[in-house]
Amino acid sequence: MSWLSNVRNALSLVVTKKDDTSTDNLWHKCKGCGQMVFVKELEENLHVCPHCDFHERIGPSLRFEYTLDAGYTMLPMPKVPEDPLRFRDTKRYSDRIKAARAATDETDALATARGRIEGLKVVVGVQDFAFMGGSMGLAVGEAFIRGVEAAIADKCPYIIFTAAGGARMQEGILSLMQMPRATVAIQMLHDAGLPYIAVLTDPTTGGVTASYAMLGDVQIAEPGALIGFAGQRVIEQTIREKLPEGFQRAEYLLEHGMIDMVKHRKDMRATLASVVDYLGARAAA
Repeated sequence: MSWLSNVRNALSLVVTKKDDTSTDNLWHKCKGCGQMVFVKELEENLHVCPHCDFHERIGPSLRFEYTLDAGYTMLPMPKVPEDPLRFRDTKRYSDRIKAARAATDETDALATARGRIEGLKVVVGVQDFAFMGGSMGLAVGEAFIRGVEAAIADKCPYIIFTAAGGARMQEGILSLMQMPRATVAIQMLHDAGLPYIAVLTDPTTGGVTASYAMLGDVQIAEPGALIGFAGQRVIEQTIREKLPEGFQRAEYLLEHGMIDMVKHRKDMRATLASVVDYLGARAAA
């Protein structure tokens, strides 16, 4: 066999594929400043741009990792009717749910965990905007209530990280019913003398803002988070006026008294621990 045949046989065994060293996996373009950021550096900085401090959207797994002590446990997702109206637009609602589950590896748009923050017992819910825009439907409403019930059972605060485009319209009035249901659940928490803390992340809008997102005993937001009910363009068209610069951003809401504080992601864990400690002591007094 000639040397050329040997080379050909060797080359035939080589499988060309994109691996972890590809440029697509090494760099990330910041949505805030447009600069390219080394992915490892972004991960080490809690998915916050080291150049402009833009807070990237993150899902439940990272949020729990950044917030809770090691050893937290996930609450099972409650079973609800998945397509109660048999809704269809350009595609079946049931198909949209399947696609969202495949893309995010989550059952629905709200995940809940029991755990501790710096040793303090808490129950934490995290909305995933990547799952159908974090929209609130039967599953999200039921998961929220189960989280509150778990907090009451554990006699600890309930913390919600919101990220949503609003109610899930594929479920019609059933999605809107989750607004008063969540409000009643929060009142149950208060009746038990337990704190409810809302952390607003980008974006928090629509029916979620109009219900449990704005009912916290303490309202905290991440820097630059979009927070509002209707969109800015809709408001401008309705009132026929130009809205102020930064309208509906966390800093604007803080300045106008709608939220209590804006905290960088790297400070969020310590801030929540302080708030939980203070409110827990007050509740026990």
